[in-house]
Amino acid sequence: MCTNYRCFVDDKVSKVAWLNRSNIIFAGEDKWSLDPRVDLVTKGQLEYSLRIQKVDVYDEGPYTCSIQTKQQPKTSQVYLIVQVPANIYKVSEDITVNEGSNVTLSCLANGRPDPSITWRLLNPSAEPLEGEEYLDINGIMRTQAGRYECKASNDVATPDVKYVNVVVNYPPFIKDAKSSETQVGRLGVLQCDASAVPKPEFEWYRDDKRLSNAQGISIQIFGTRTLLLVSNVTEDDYGNYTCVASNRLGIHSASLFLYKPGTGRDINGSACLTQSLWLLLASITCLFFKC
Repeated sequence: MCTNYRCFVDDKVSKVAWLNRSNIIFAGEDKWSLDPRVDLVTKGQLEYSLRIQKVDVYDEGPYTCSIQTKQQPKTSQVYLIVQVPANIYKVSEDITVNEGSNVTLSCLANGRPDPSITWRLLNPSAEPLEGEEYLDINGIMRTQAGRYECKASNDVATPDVKYVNVVVNYPPFIKDAKSSETQVGRLGVLQCDASAVPKPEFEWYRDDKRLSNAQGISIQIFGTRTLLLVSNVTEDDYGNYTCVASNRLGIHSASLFLYKPGTGRDINGSACLTQSLWLLLASITCLFFKC
């Protein structure tokens, strides 16, 4: 950025100088300043202008063109105001917290004039949040996880923008459990979907027995979904099955049914959710002893 301060003189002027506050920059064409960014712009004998290249905030202040004539001295003064684009120089690191924790995100910026700081959570609504340099979130919920945008602006240039990613851990919740109406000799499929951060681990139980991949039984896990496949269903396979989802924050379980057509089970409704004591103890034991 370059700034020119124009000063015009005539042939009646005997002396002329440029000053910054009380410091002489030029006296006539003699340069007193040691700053290489400062020079004179002259056109014939009528213009005596000061040019400052690569303007800095430290250049802000009053500049005076002083003219001495035979009659009386004259001065022309300008005041340089240096504007600096908003710049975010410190922002919170990405964080992972447990649901219910208190969270404070920081976003520090400078500029001239002082920038205003705004926050948004970049979800579908992306509405502005209440907070400036510091954004306080009390008792954070899982719905408040995501990418937070901090924007600093002062109308000098394009706003500066930085982002903070917030991950919220929470215990599993089985949001969908599908029982299966299956004829003898066919493939029975039980499905269990859970929501959790970190990603849940799954176990399947039949009565008090934990199931594993064995003859006729196949357990498949796809992220937050698990399937229990019972091939070539027999009369002995009908009954109650339990899906257990767990992570280090908690456990959730649901009862599902593999049943013969015409017995009246409702597979379109929600499965019965249970958290029986024996199942919790069995699941915790398996987590610790990797059974």
